[in-house]
Amino acid sequence: MQPTFSSAKTSVPIYVVEPDTLAHTLSQLDAPARAWVETGGFTAELGQVALIPDQAGKLCAVLAGWGSKAKRDRGWFHFASIAAKLPEGDYRLESGLPKAELKEAALAWLLASYRFDKYKEQPPQKARLVCPQGLDAARVALEATATFLTRDLINTPANDMGPAALEAAFFKLATSHKAKVSAIVGDDLLKENLGLIHAVGRAASEAPRLLDMIWGAPDDPKLTLVGKGVCFDTGGLNIKPGASMGLMKKDMGGAANVLGLAHMIMSLGLKLRLRVLVPAVENAISASSFRPQDILRSRKGLTVENNNTDAEGRLVLADALALADEESPDLLICMATLTGAARAALGPDIPPFYTDDGGLAHQISRAARAEADPLWRMPFWDGYEQNIEPGIADLDNAPKGGMAGSITAALFLRRFVENAAQFAHFDIYGWTPEARPGRPKGGEAQGGRALLAMIEARFDAG
Repeated sequence: MQPTFSSAKTSVPIYVVEPDTLAHTLSQLDAPARAWVETGGFTAELGQVALIPDQAGKLCAVLAGWGSKAKRDRGWFHFASIAAKLPEGDYRLESGLPKAELKEAALAWLLASYRFDKYKEQPPQKARLVCPQGLDAARVALEATATFLTRDLINTPANDMGPAALEAAFFKLATSHKAKVSAIVGDDLLKENLGLIHAVGRAASEAPRLLDMIWGAPDDPKLTLVGKGVCFDTGGLNIKPGASMGLMKKDMGGAANVLGLAHMIMSLGLKLRLRVLVPAVENAISASSFRPQDILRSRKGLTVENNNTDAEGRLVLADALALADEESPDLLICMATLTGAARAALGPDIPPFYTDDGGLAHQISRAARAEADPLWRMPFWDGYEQNIEPGIADLDNAPKGGMAGSITAALFLRRFVENAAQFAHFDIYGWTPEARPGRPKGGEAQGGRALLAMIEARFDAG
């Protein structure tokens, strides 16, 4: 499915109306049209639609309620609800939408067209939008395409999106952009000193693997993206209860999100040397499962006491981050569906991020606001470092106490990054729990648009 704008020469105008401007808008209509709108009870509340016919009964204009600014939060893709209410046809945004909200509205329209129809036919969205003047249609469509890619990967169940299938999707994306790609699979992980990835994934029927993609000129600034690719997480021997296991097909959401971001970077031809690393595993249960209190040795040489096999994501990421760090990238970004603690703190819509670099944090936060792609900085709190030190090993993957879980997980990951000029970790959810405008229930892209804007501002001079 490719989201696209309409190229129709003729289209129905949409006039966006706020309650404060409703009286003026009505005064511009002829008497029959005004009576039609008033009889229909249109009050310009957010998401309301008034379809205005001409004398022949054919649709000739649409009034779209935009509500009051106090009730209209950015980043919620409100315009998608309008797109979903319109009959088949081509439409254009004629007036009434603030310039700052124009791109978000156009993107919302495209996002509303998403359908996950791999297993069941879904009716398509019938309303098509002509890209508003002044917007880069290709750029907006690319952002929607990357979102669709991420959603499709997360929504696909583990029986069709195990480590081998994730590798196939990874290779397909790399090939489409003429990137170099490789995979280290099974016991070869041990030969390459990637023992944590091997330990987590060795119990599954599909072998664990590390996927590696490199694109761009070697002398350009080095950006490395690392995404957690746990294709299903039973919790291992510390098995999850059924209610907690129900969404674990989304535990590769970090991988899906970095692939969406990588697709945008490569499609735009940014002046970067991009590397993408994804440890792809399934945390399964068998006689070869890694065990509670096993002490594992990482690629970096740090030993880890495994006190909970359900804290496996930080283990596979640790080896991938250590490998990424060895070539001293200018910016190292980690994305992972890592902790329930992040959701308890900020809910499903606002992923926390961690970085020690104040300038980088400012750029990320500014881009998140500008792109209506919410992110929230949380601290690498050094006072909790002692919580991840068990005494008989260098690190503990599951500190006792159950407090500050997202922070201690972030601190754990930071131990594996020393050489990167800047490092940021994103503890995303990767899922929309209840359908909202432009965001159906299911897999979701989070932070990618903000990161793309930040990366362009920070590195790309083209």
